[in-house]
Amino acid sequence: MKKKLTVVLLSVVILAISLPCSEARAAEGITWQRSDAGIEGGRVWALAIDPKNSSTLYVGTMEGGVFKSVNGGETWSAVNNNLPVTQILSLAIDPQEPDTLYAGALRGGVFKSINGGVSWNQASNGLPNSYVISLAIDPQMPSTLYAGIHIDVFKSVNWGETWSETNNLLTASSIFSLAIDPQTPSMLYAGTGGGGVFKSDDGGENWSAVNNGLTNLGVRALTINPQSPSTLYAGTRGGGVFKSDDGGENWSAANSGLTDTNVSTLAIDPQTPSTLYAGTDGGKVFKGQRARSLFLPLISR
Repeated sequence: MKKKLTVVLLSVVILAISLPCSEARAAEGITWQRSDAGIEGGRVWALAIDPKNSSTLYVGTMEGGVFKSVNGGETWSAVNNNLPVTQILSLAIDPQEPDTLYAGALRGGVFKSINGGVSWNQASNGLPNSYVISLAIDPQMPSTLYAGIHIDVFKSVNWGETWSETNNLLTASSIFSLAIDPQTPSMLYAGTGGGGVFKSDDGGENWSAVNNGLTNLGVRALTINPQSPSTLYAGTRGGGVFKSDDGGENWSAANSGLTDTNVSTLAIDPQTPSTLYAGTDGGKVFKGQRARSLFLPLISR
């Protein structure tokens, strides 16, 4: 029997304009609201938001495949027609054609839908028969995709039709997450299972570690502020959420009120970057909002 996903929460933060930044990071007054109707899929591994309509969201689950919401997460329904697997580890949406999305599976590689999840076809030519933990799409040239598979990164330049390996100097186990700078797509970040965050400035050809201040190197989720790409968030296994304001050069914890520190996925609303979504090992999805330009931890319980 499938385990029911338990919680999707909405955070509404009310913050006085005069509150100093240091106090804002630890502020109370966050109100949460459930919003999970229709999801039955166990652990939430992936989140993706329609870049042109932020009311449309997708989640990938460990037991129930892909679920879709068209009302900002209030209700959800399964979209698994022709999807032969139910264990979905990663999702990515074409930024120019949002009805085109990709799902990385525990087995079977990558699957592609061109109709908003109504139906799916395999897109794994050149990929090894291994789990696809992470996916990312070039925001300026969506024919280019990256897939994190165990200890390797693979690249496609033809909308997922074929793939080839590209991971020189990426010396870490399990590529759990990939993120692309929306303004400089040749700049990529990889979150790994034991080596922290790696950065590439040449389209994935070469990588170097950027972990100063990152006290937990089990990074399973990465997301970038699309309006300010030097701001990144990293979700870790057991260490909660970390934030960088300088392109990954330095990190600091952002865990005020966070009781479940096993963060498996993160996503930022592309139209309203003050809204952040997070999924955890406990099968929960959180939705939060920060006040004005002050960042407040958006994942709480």
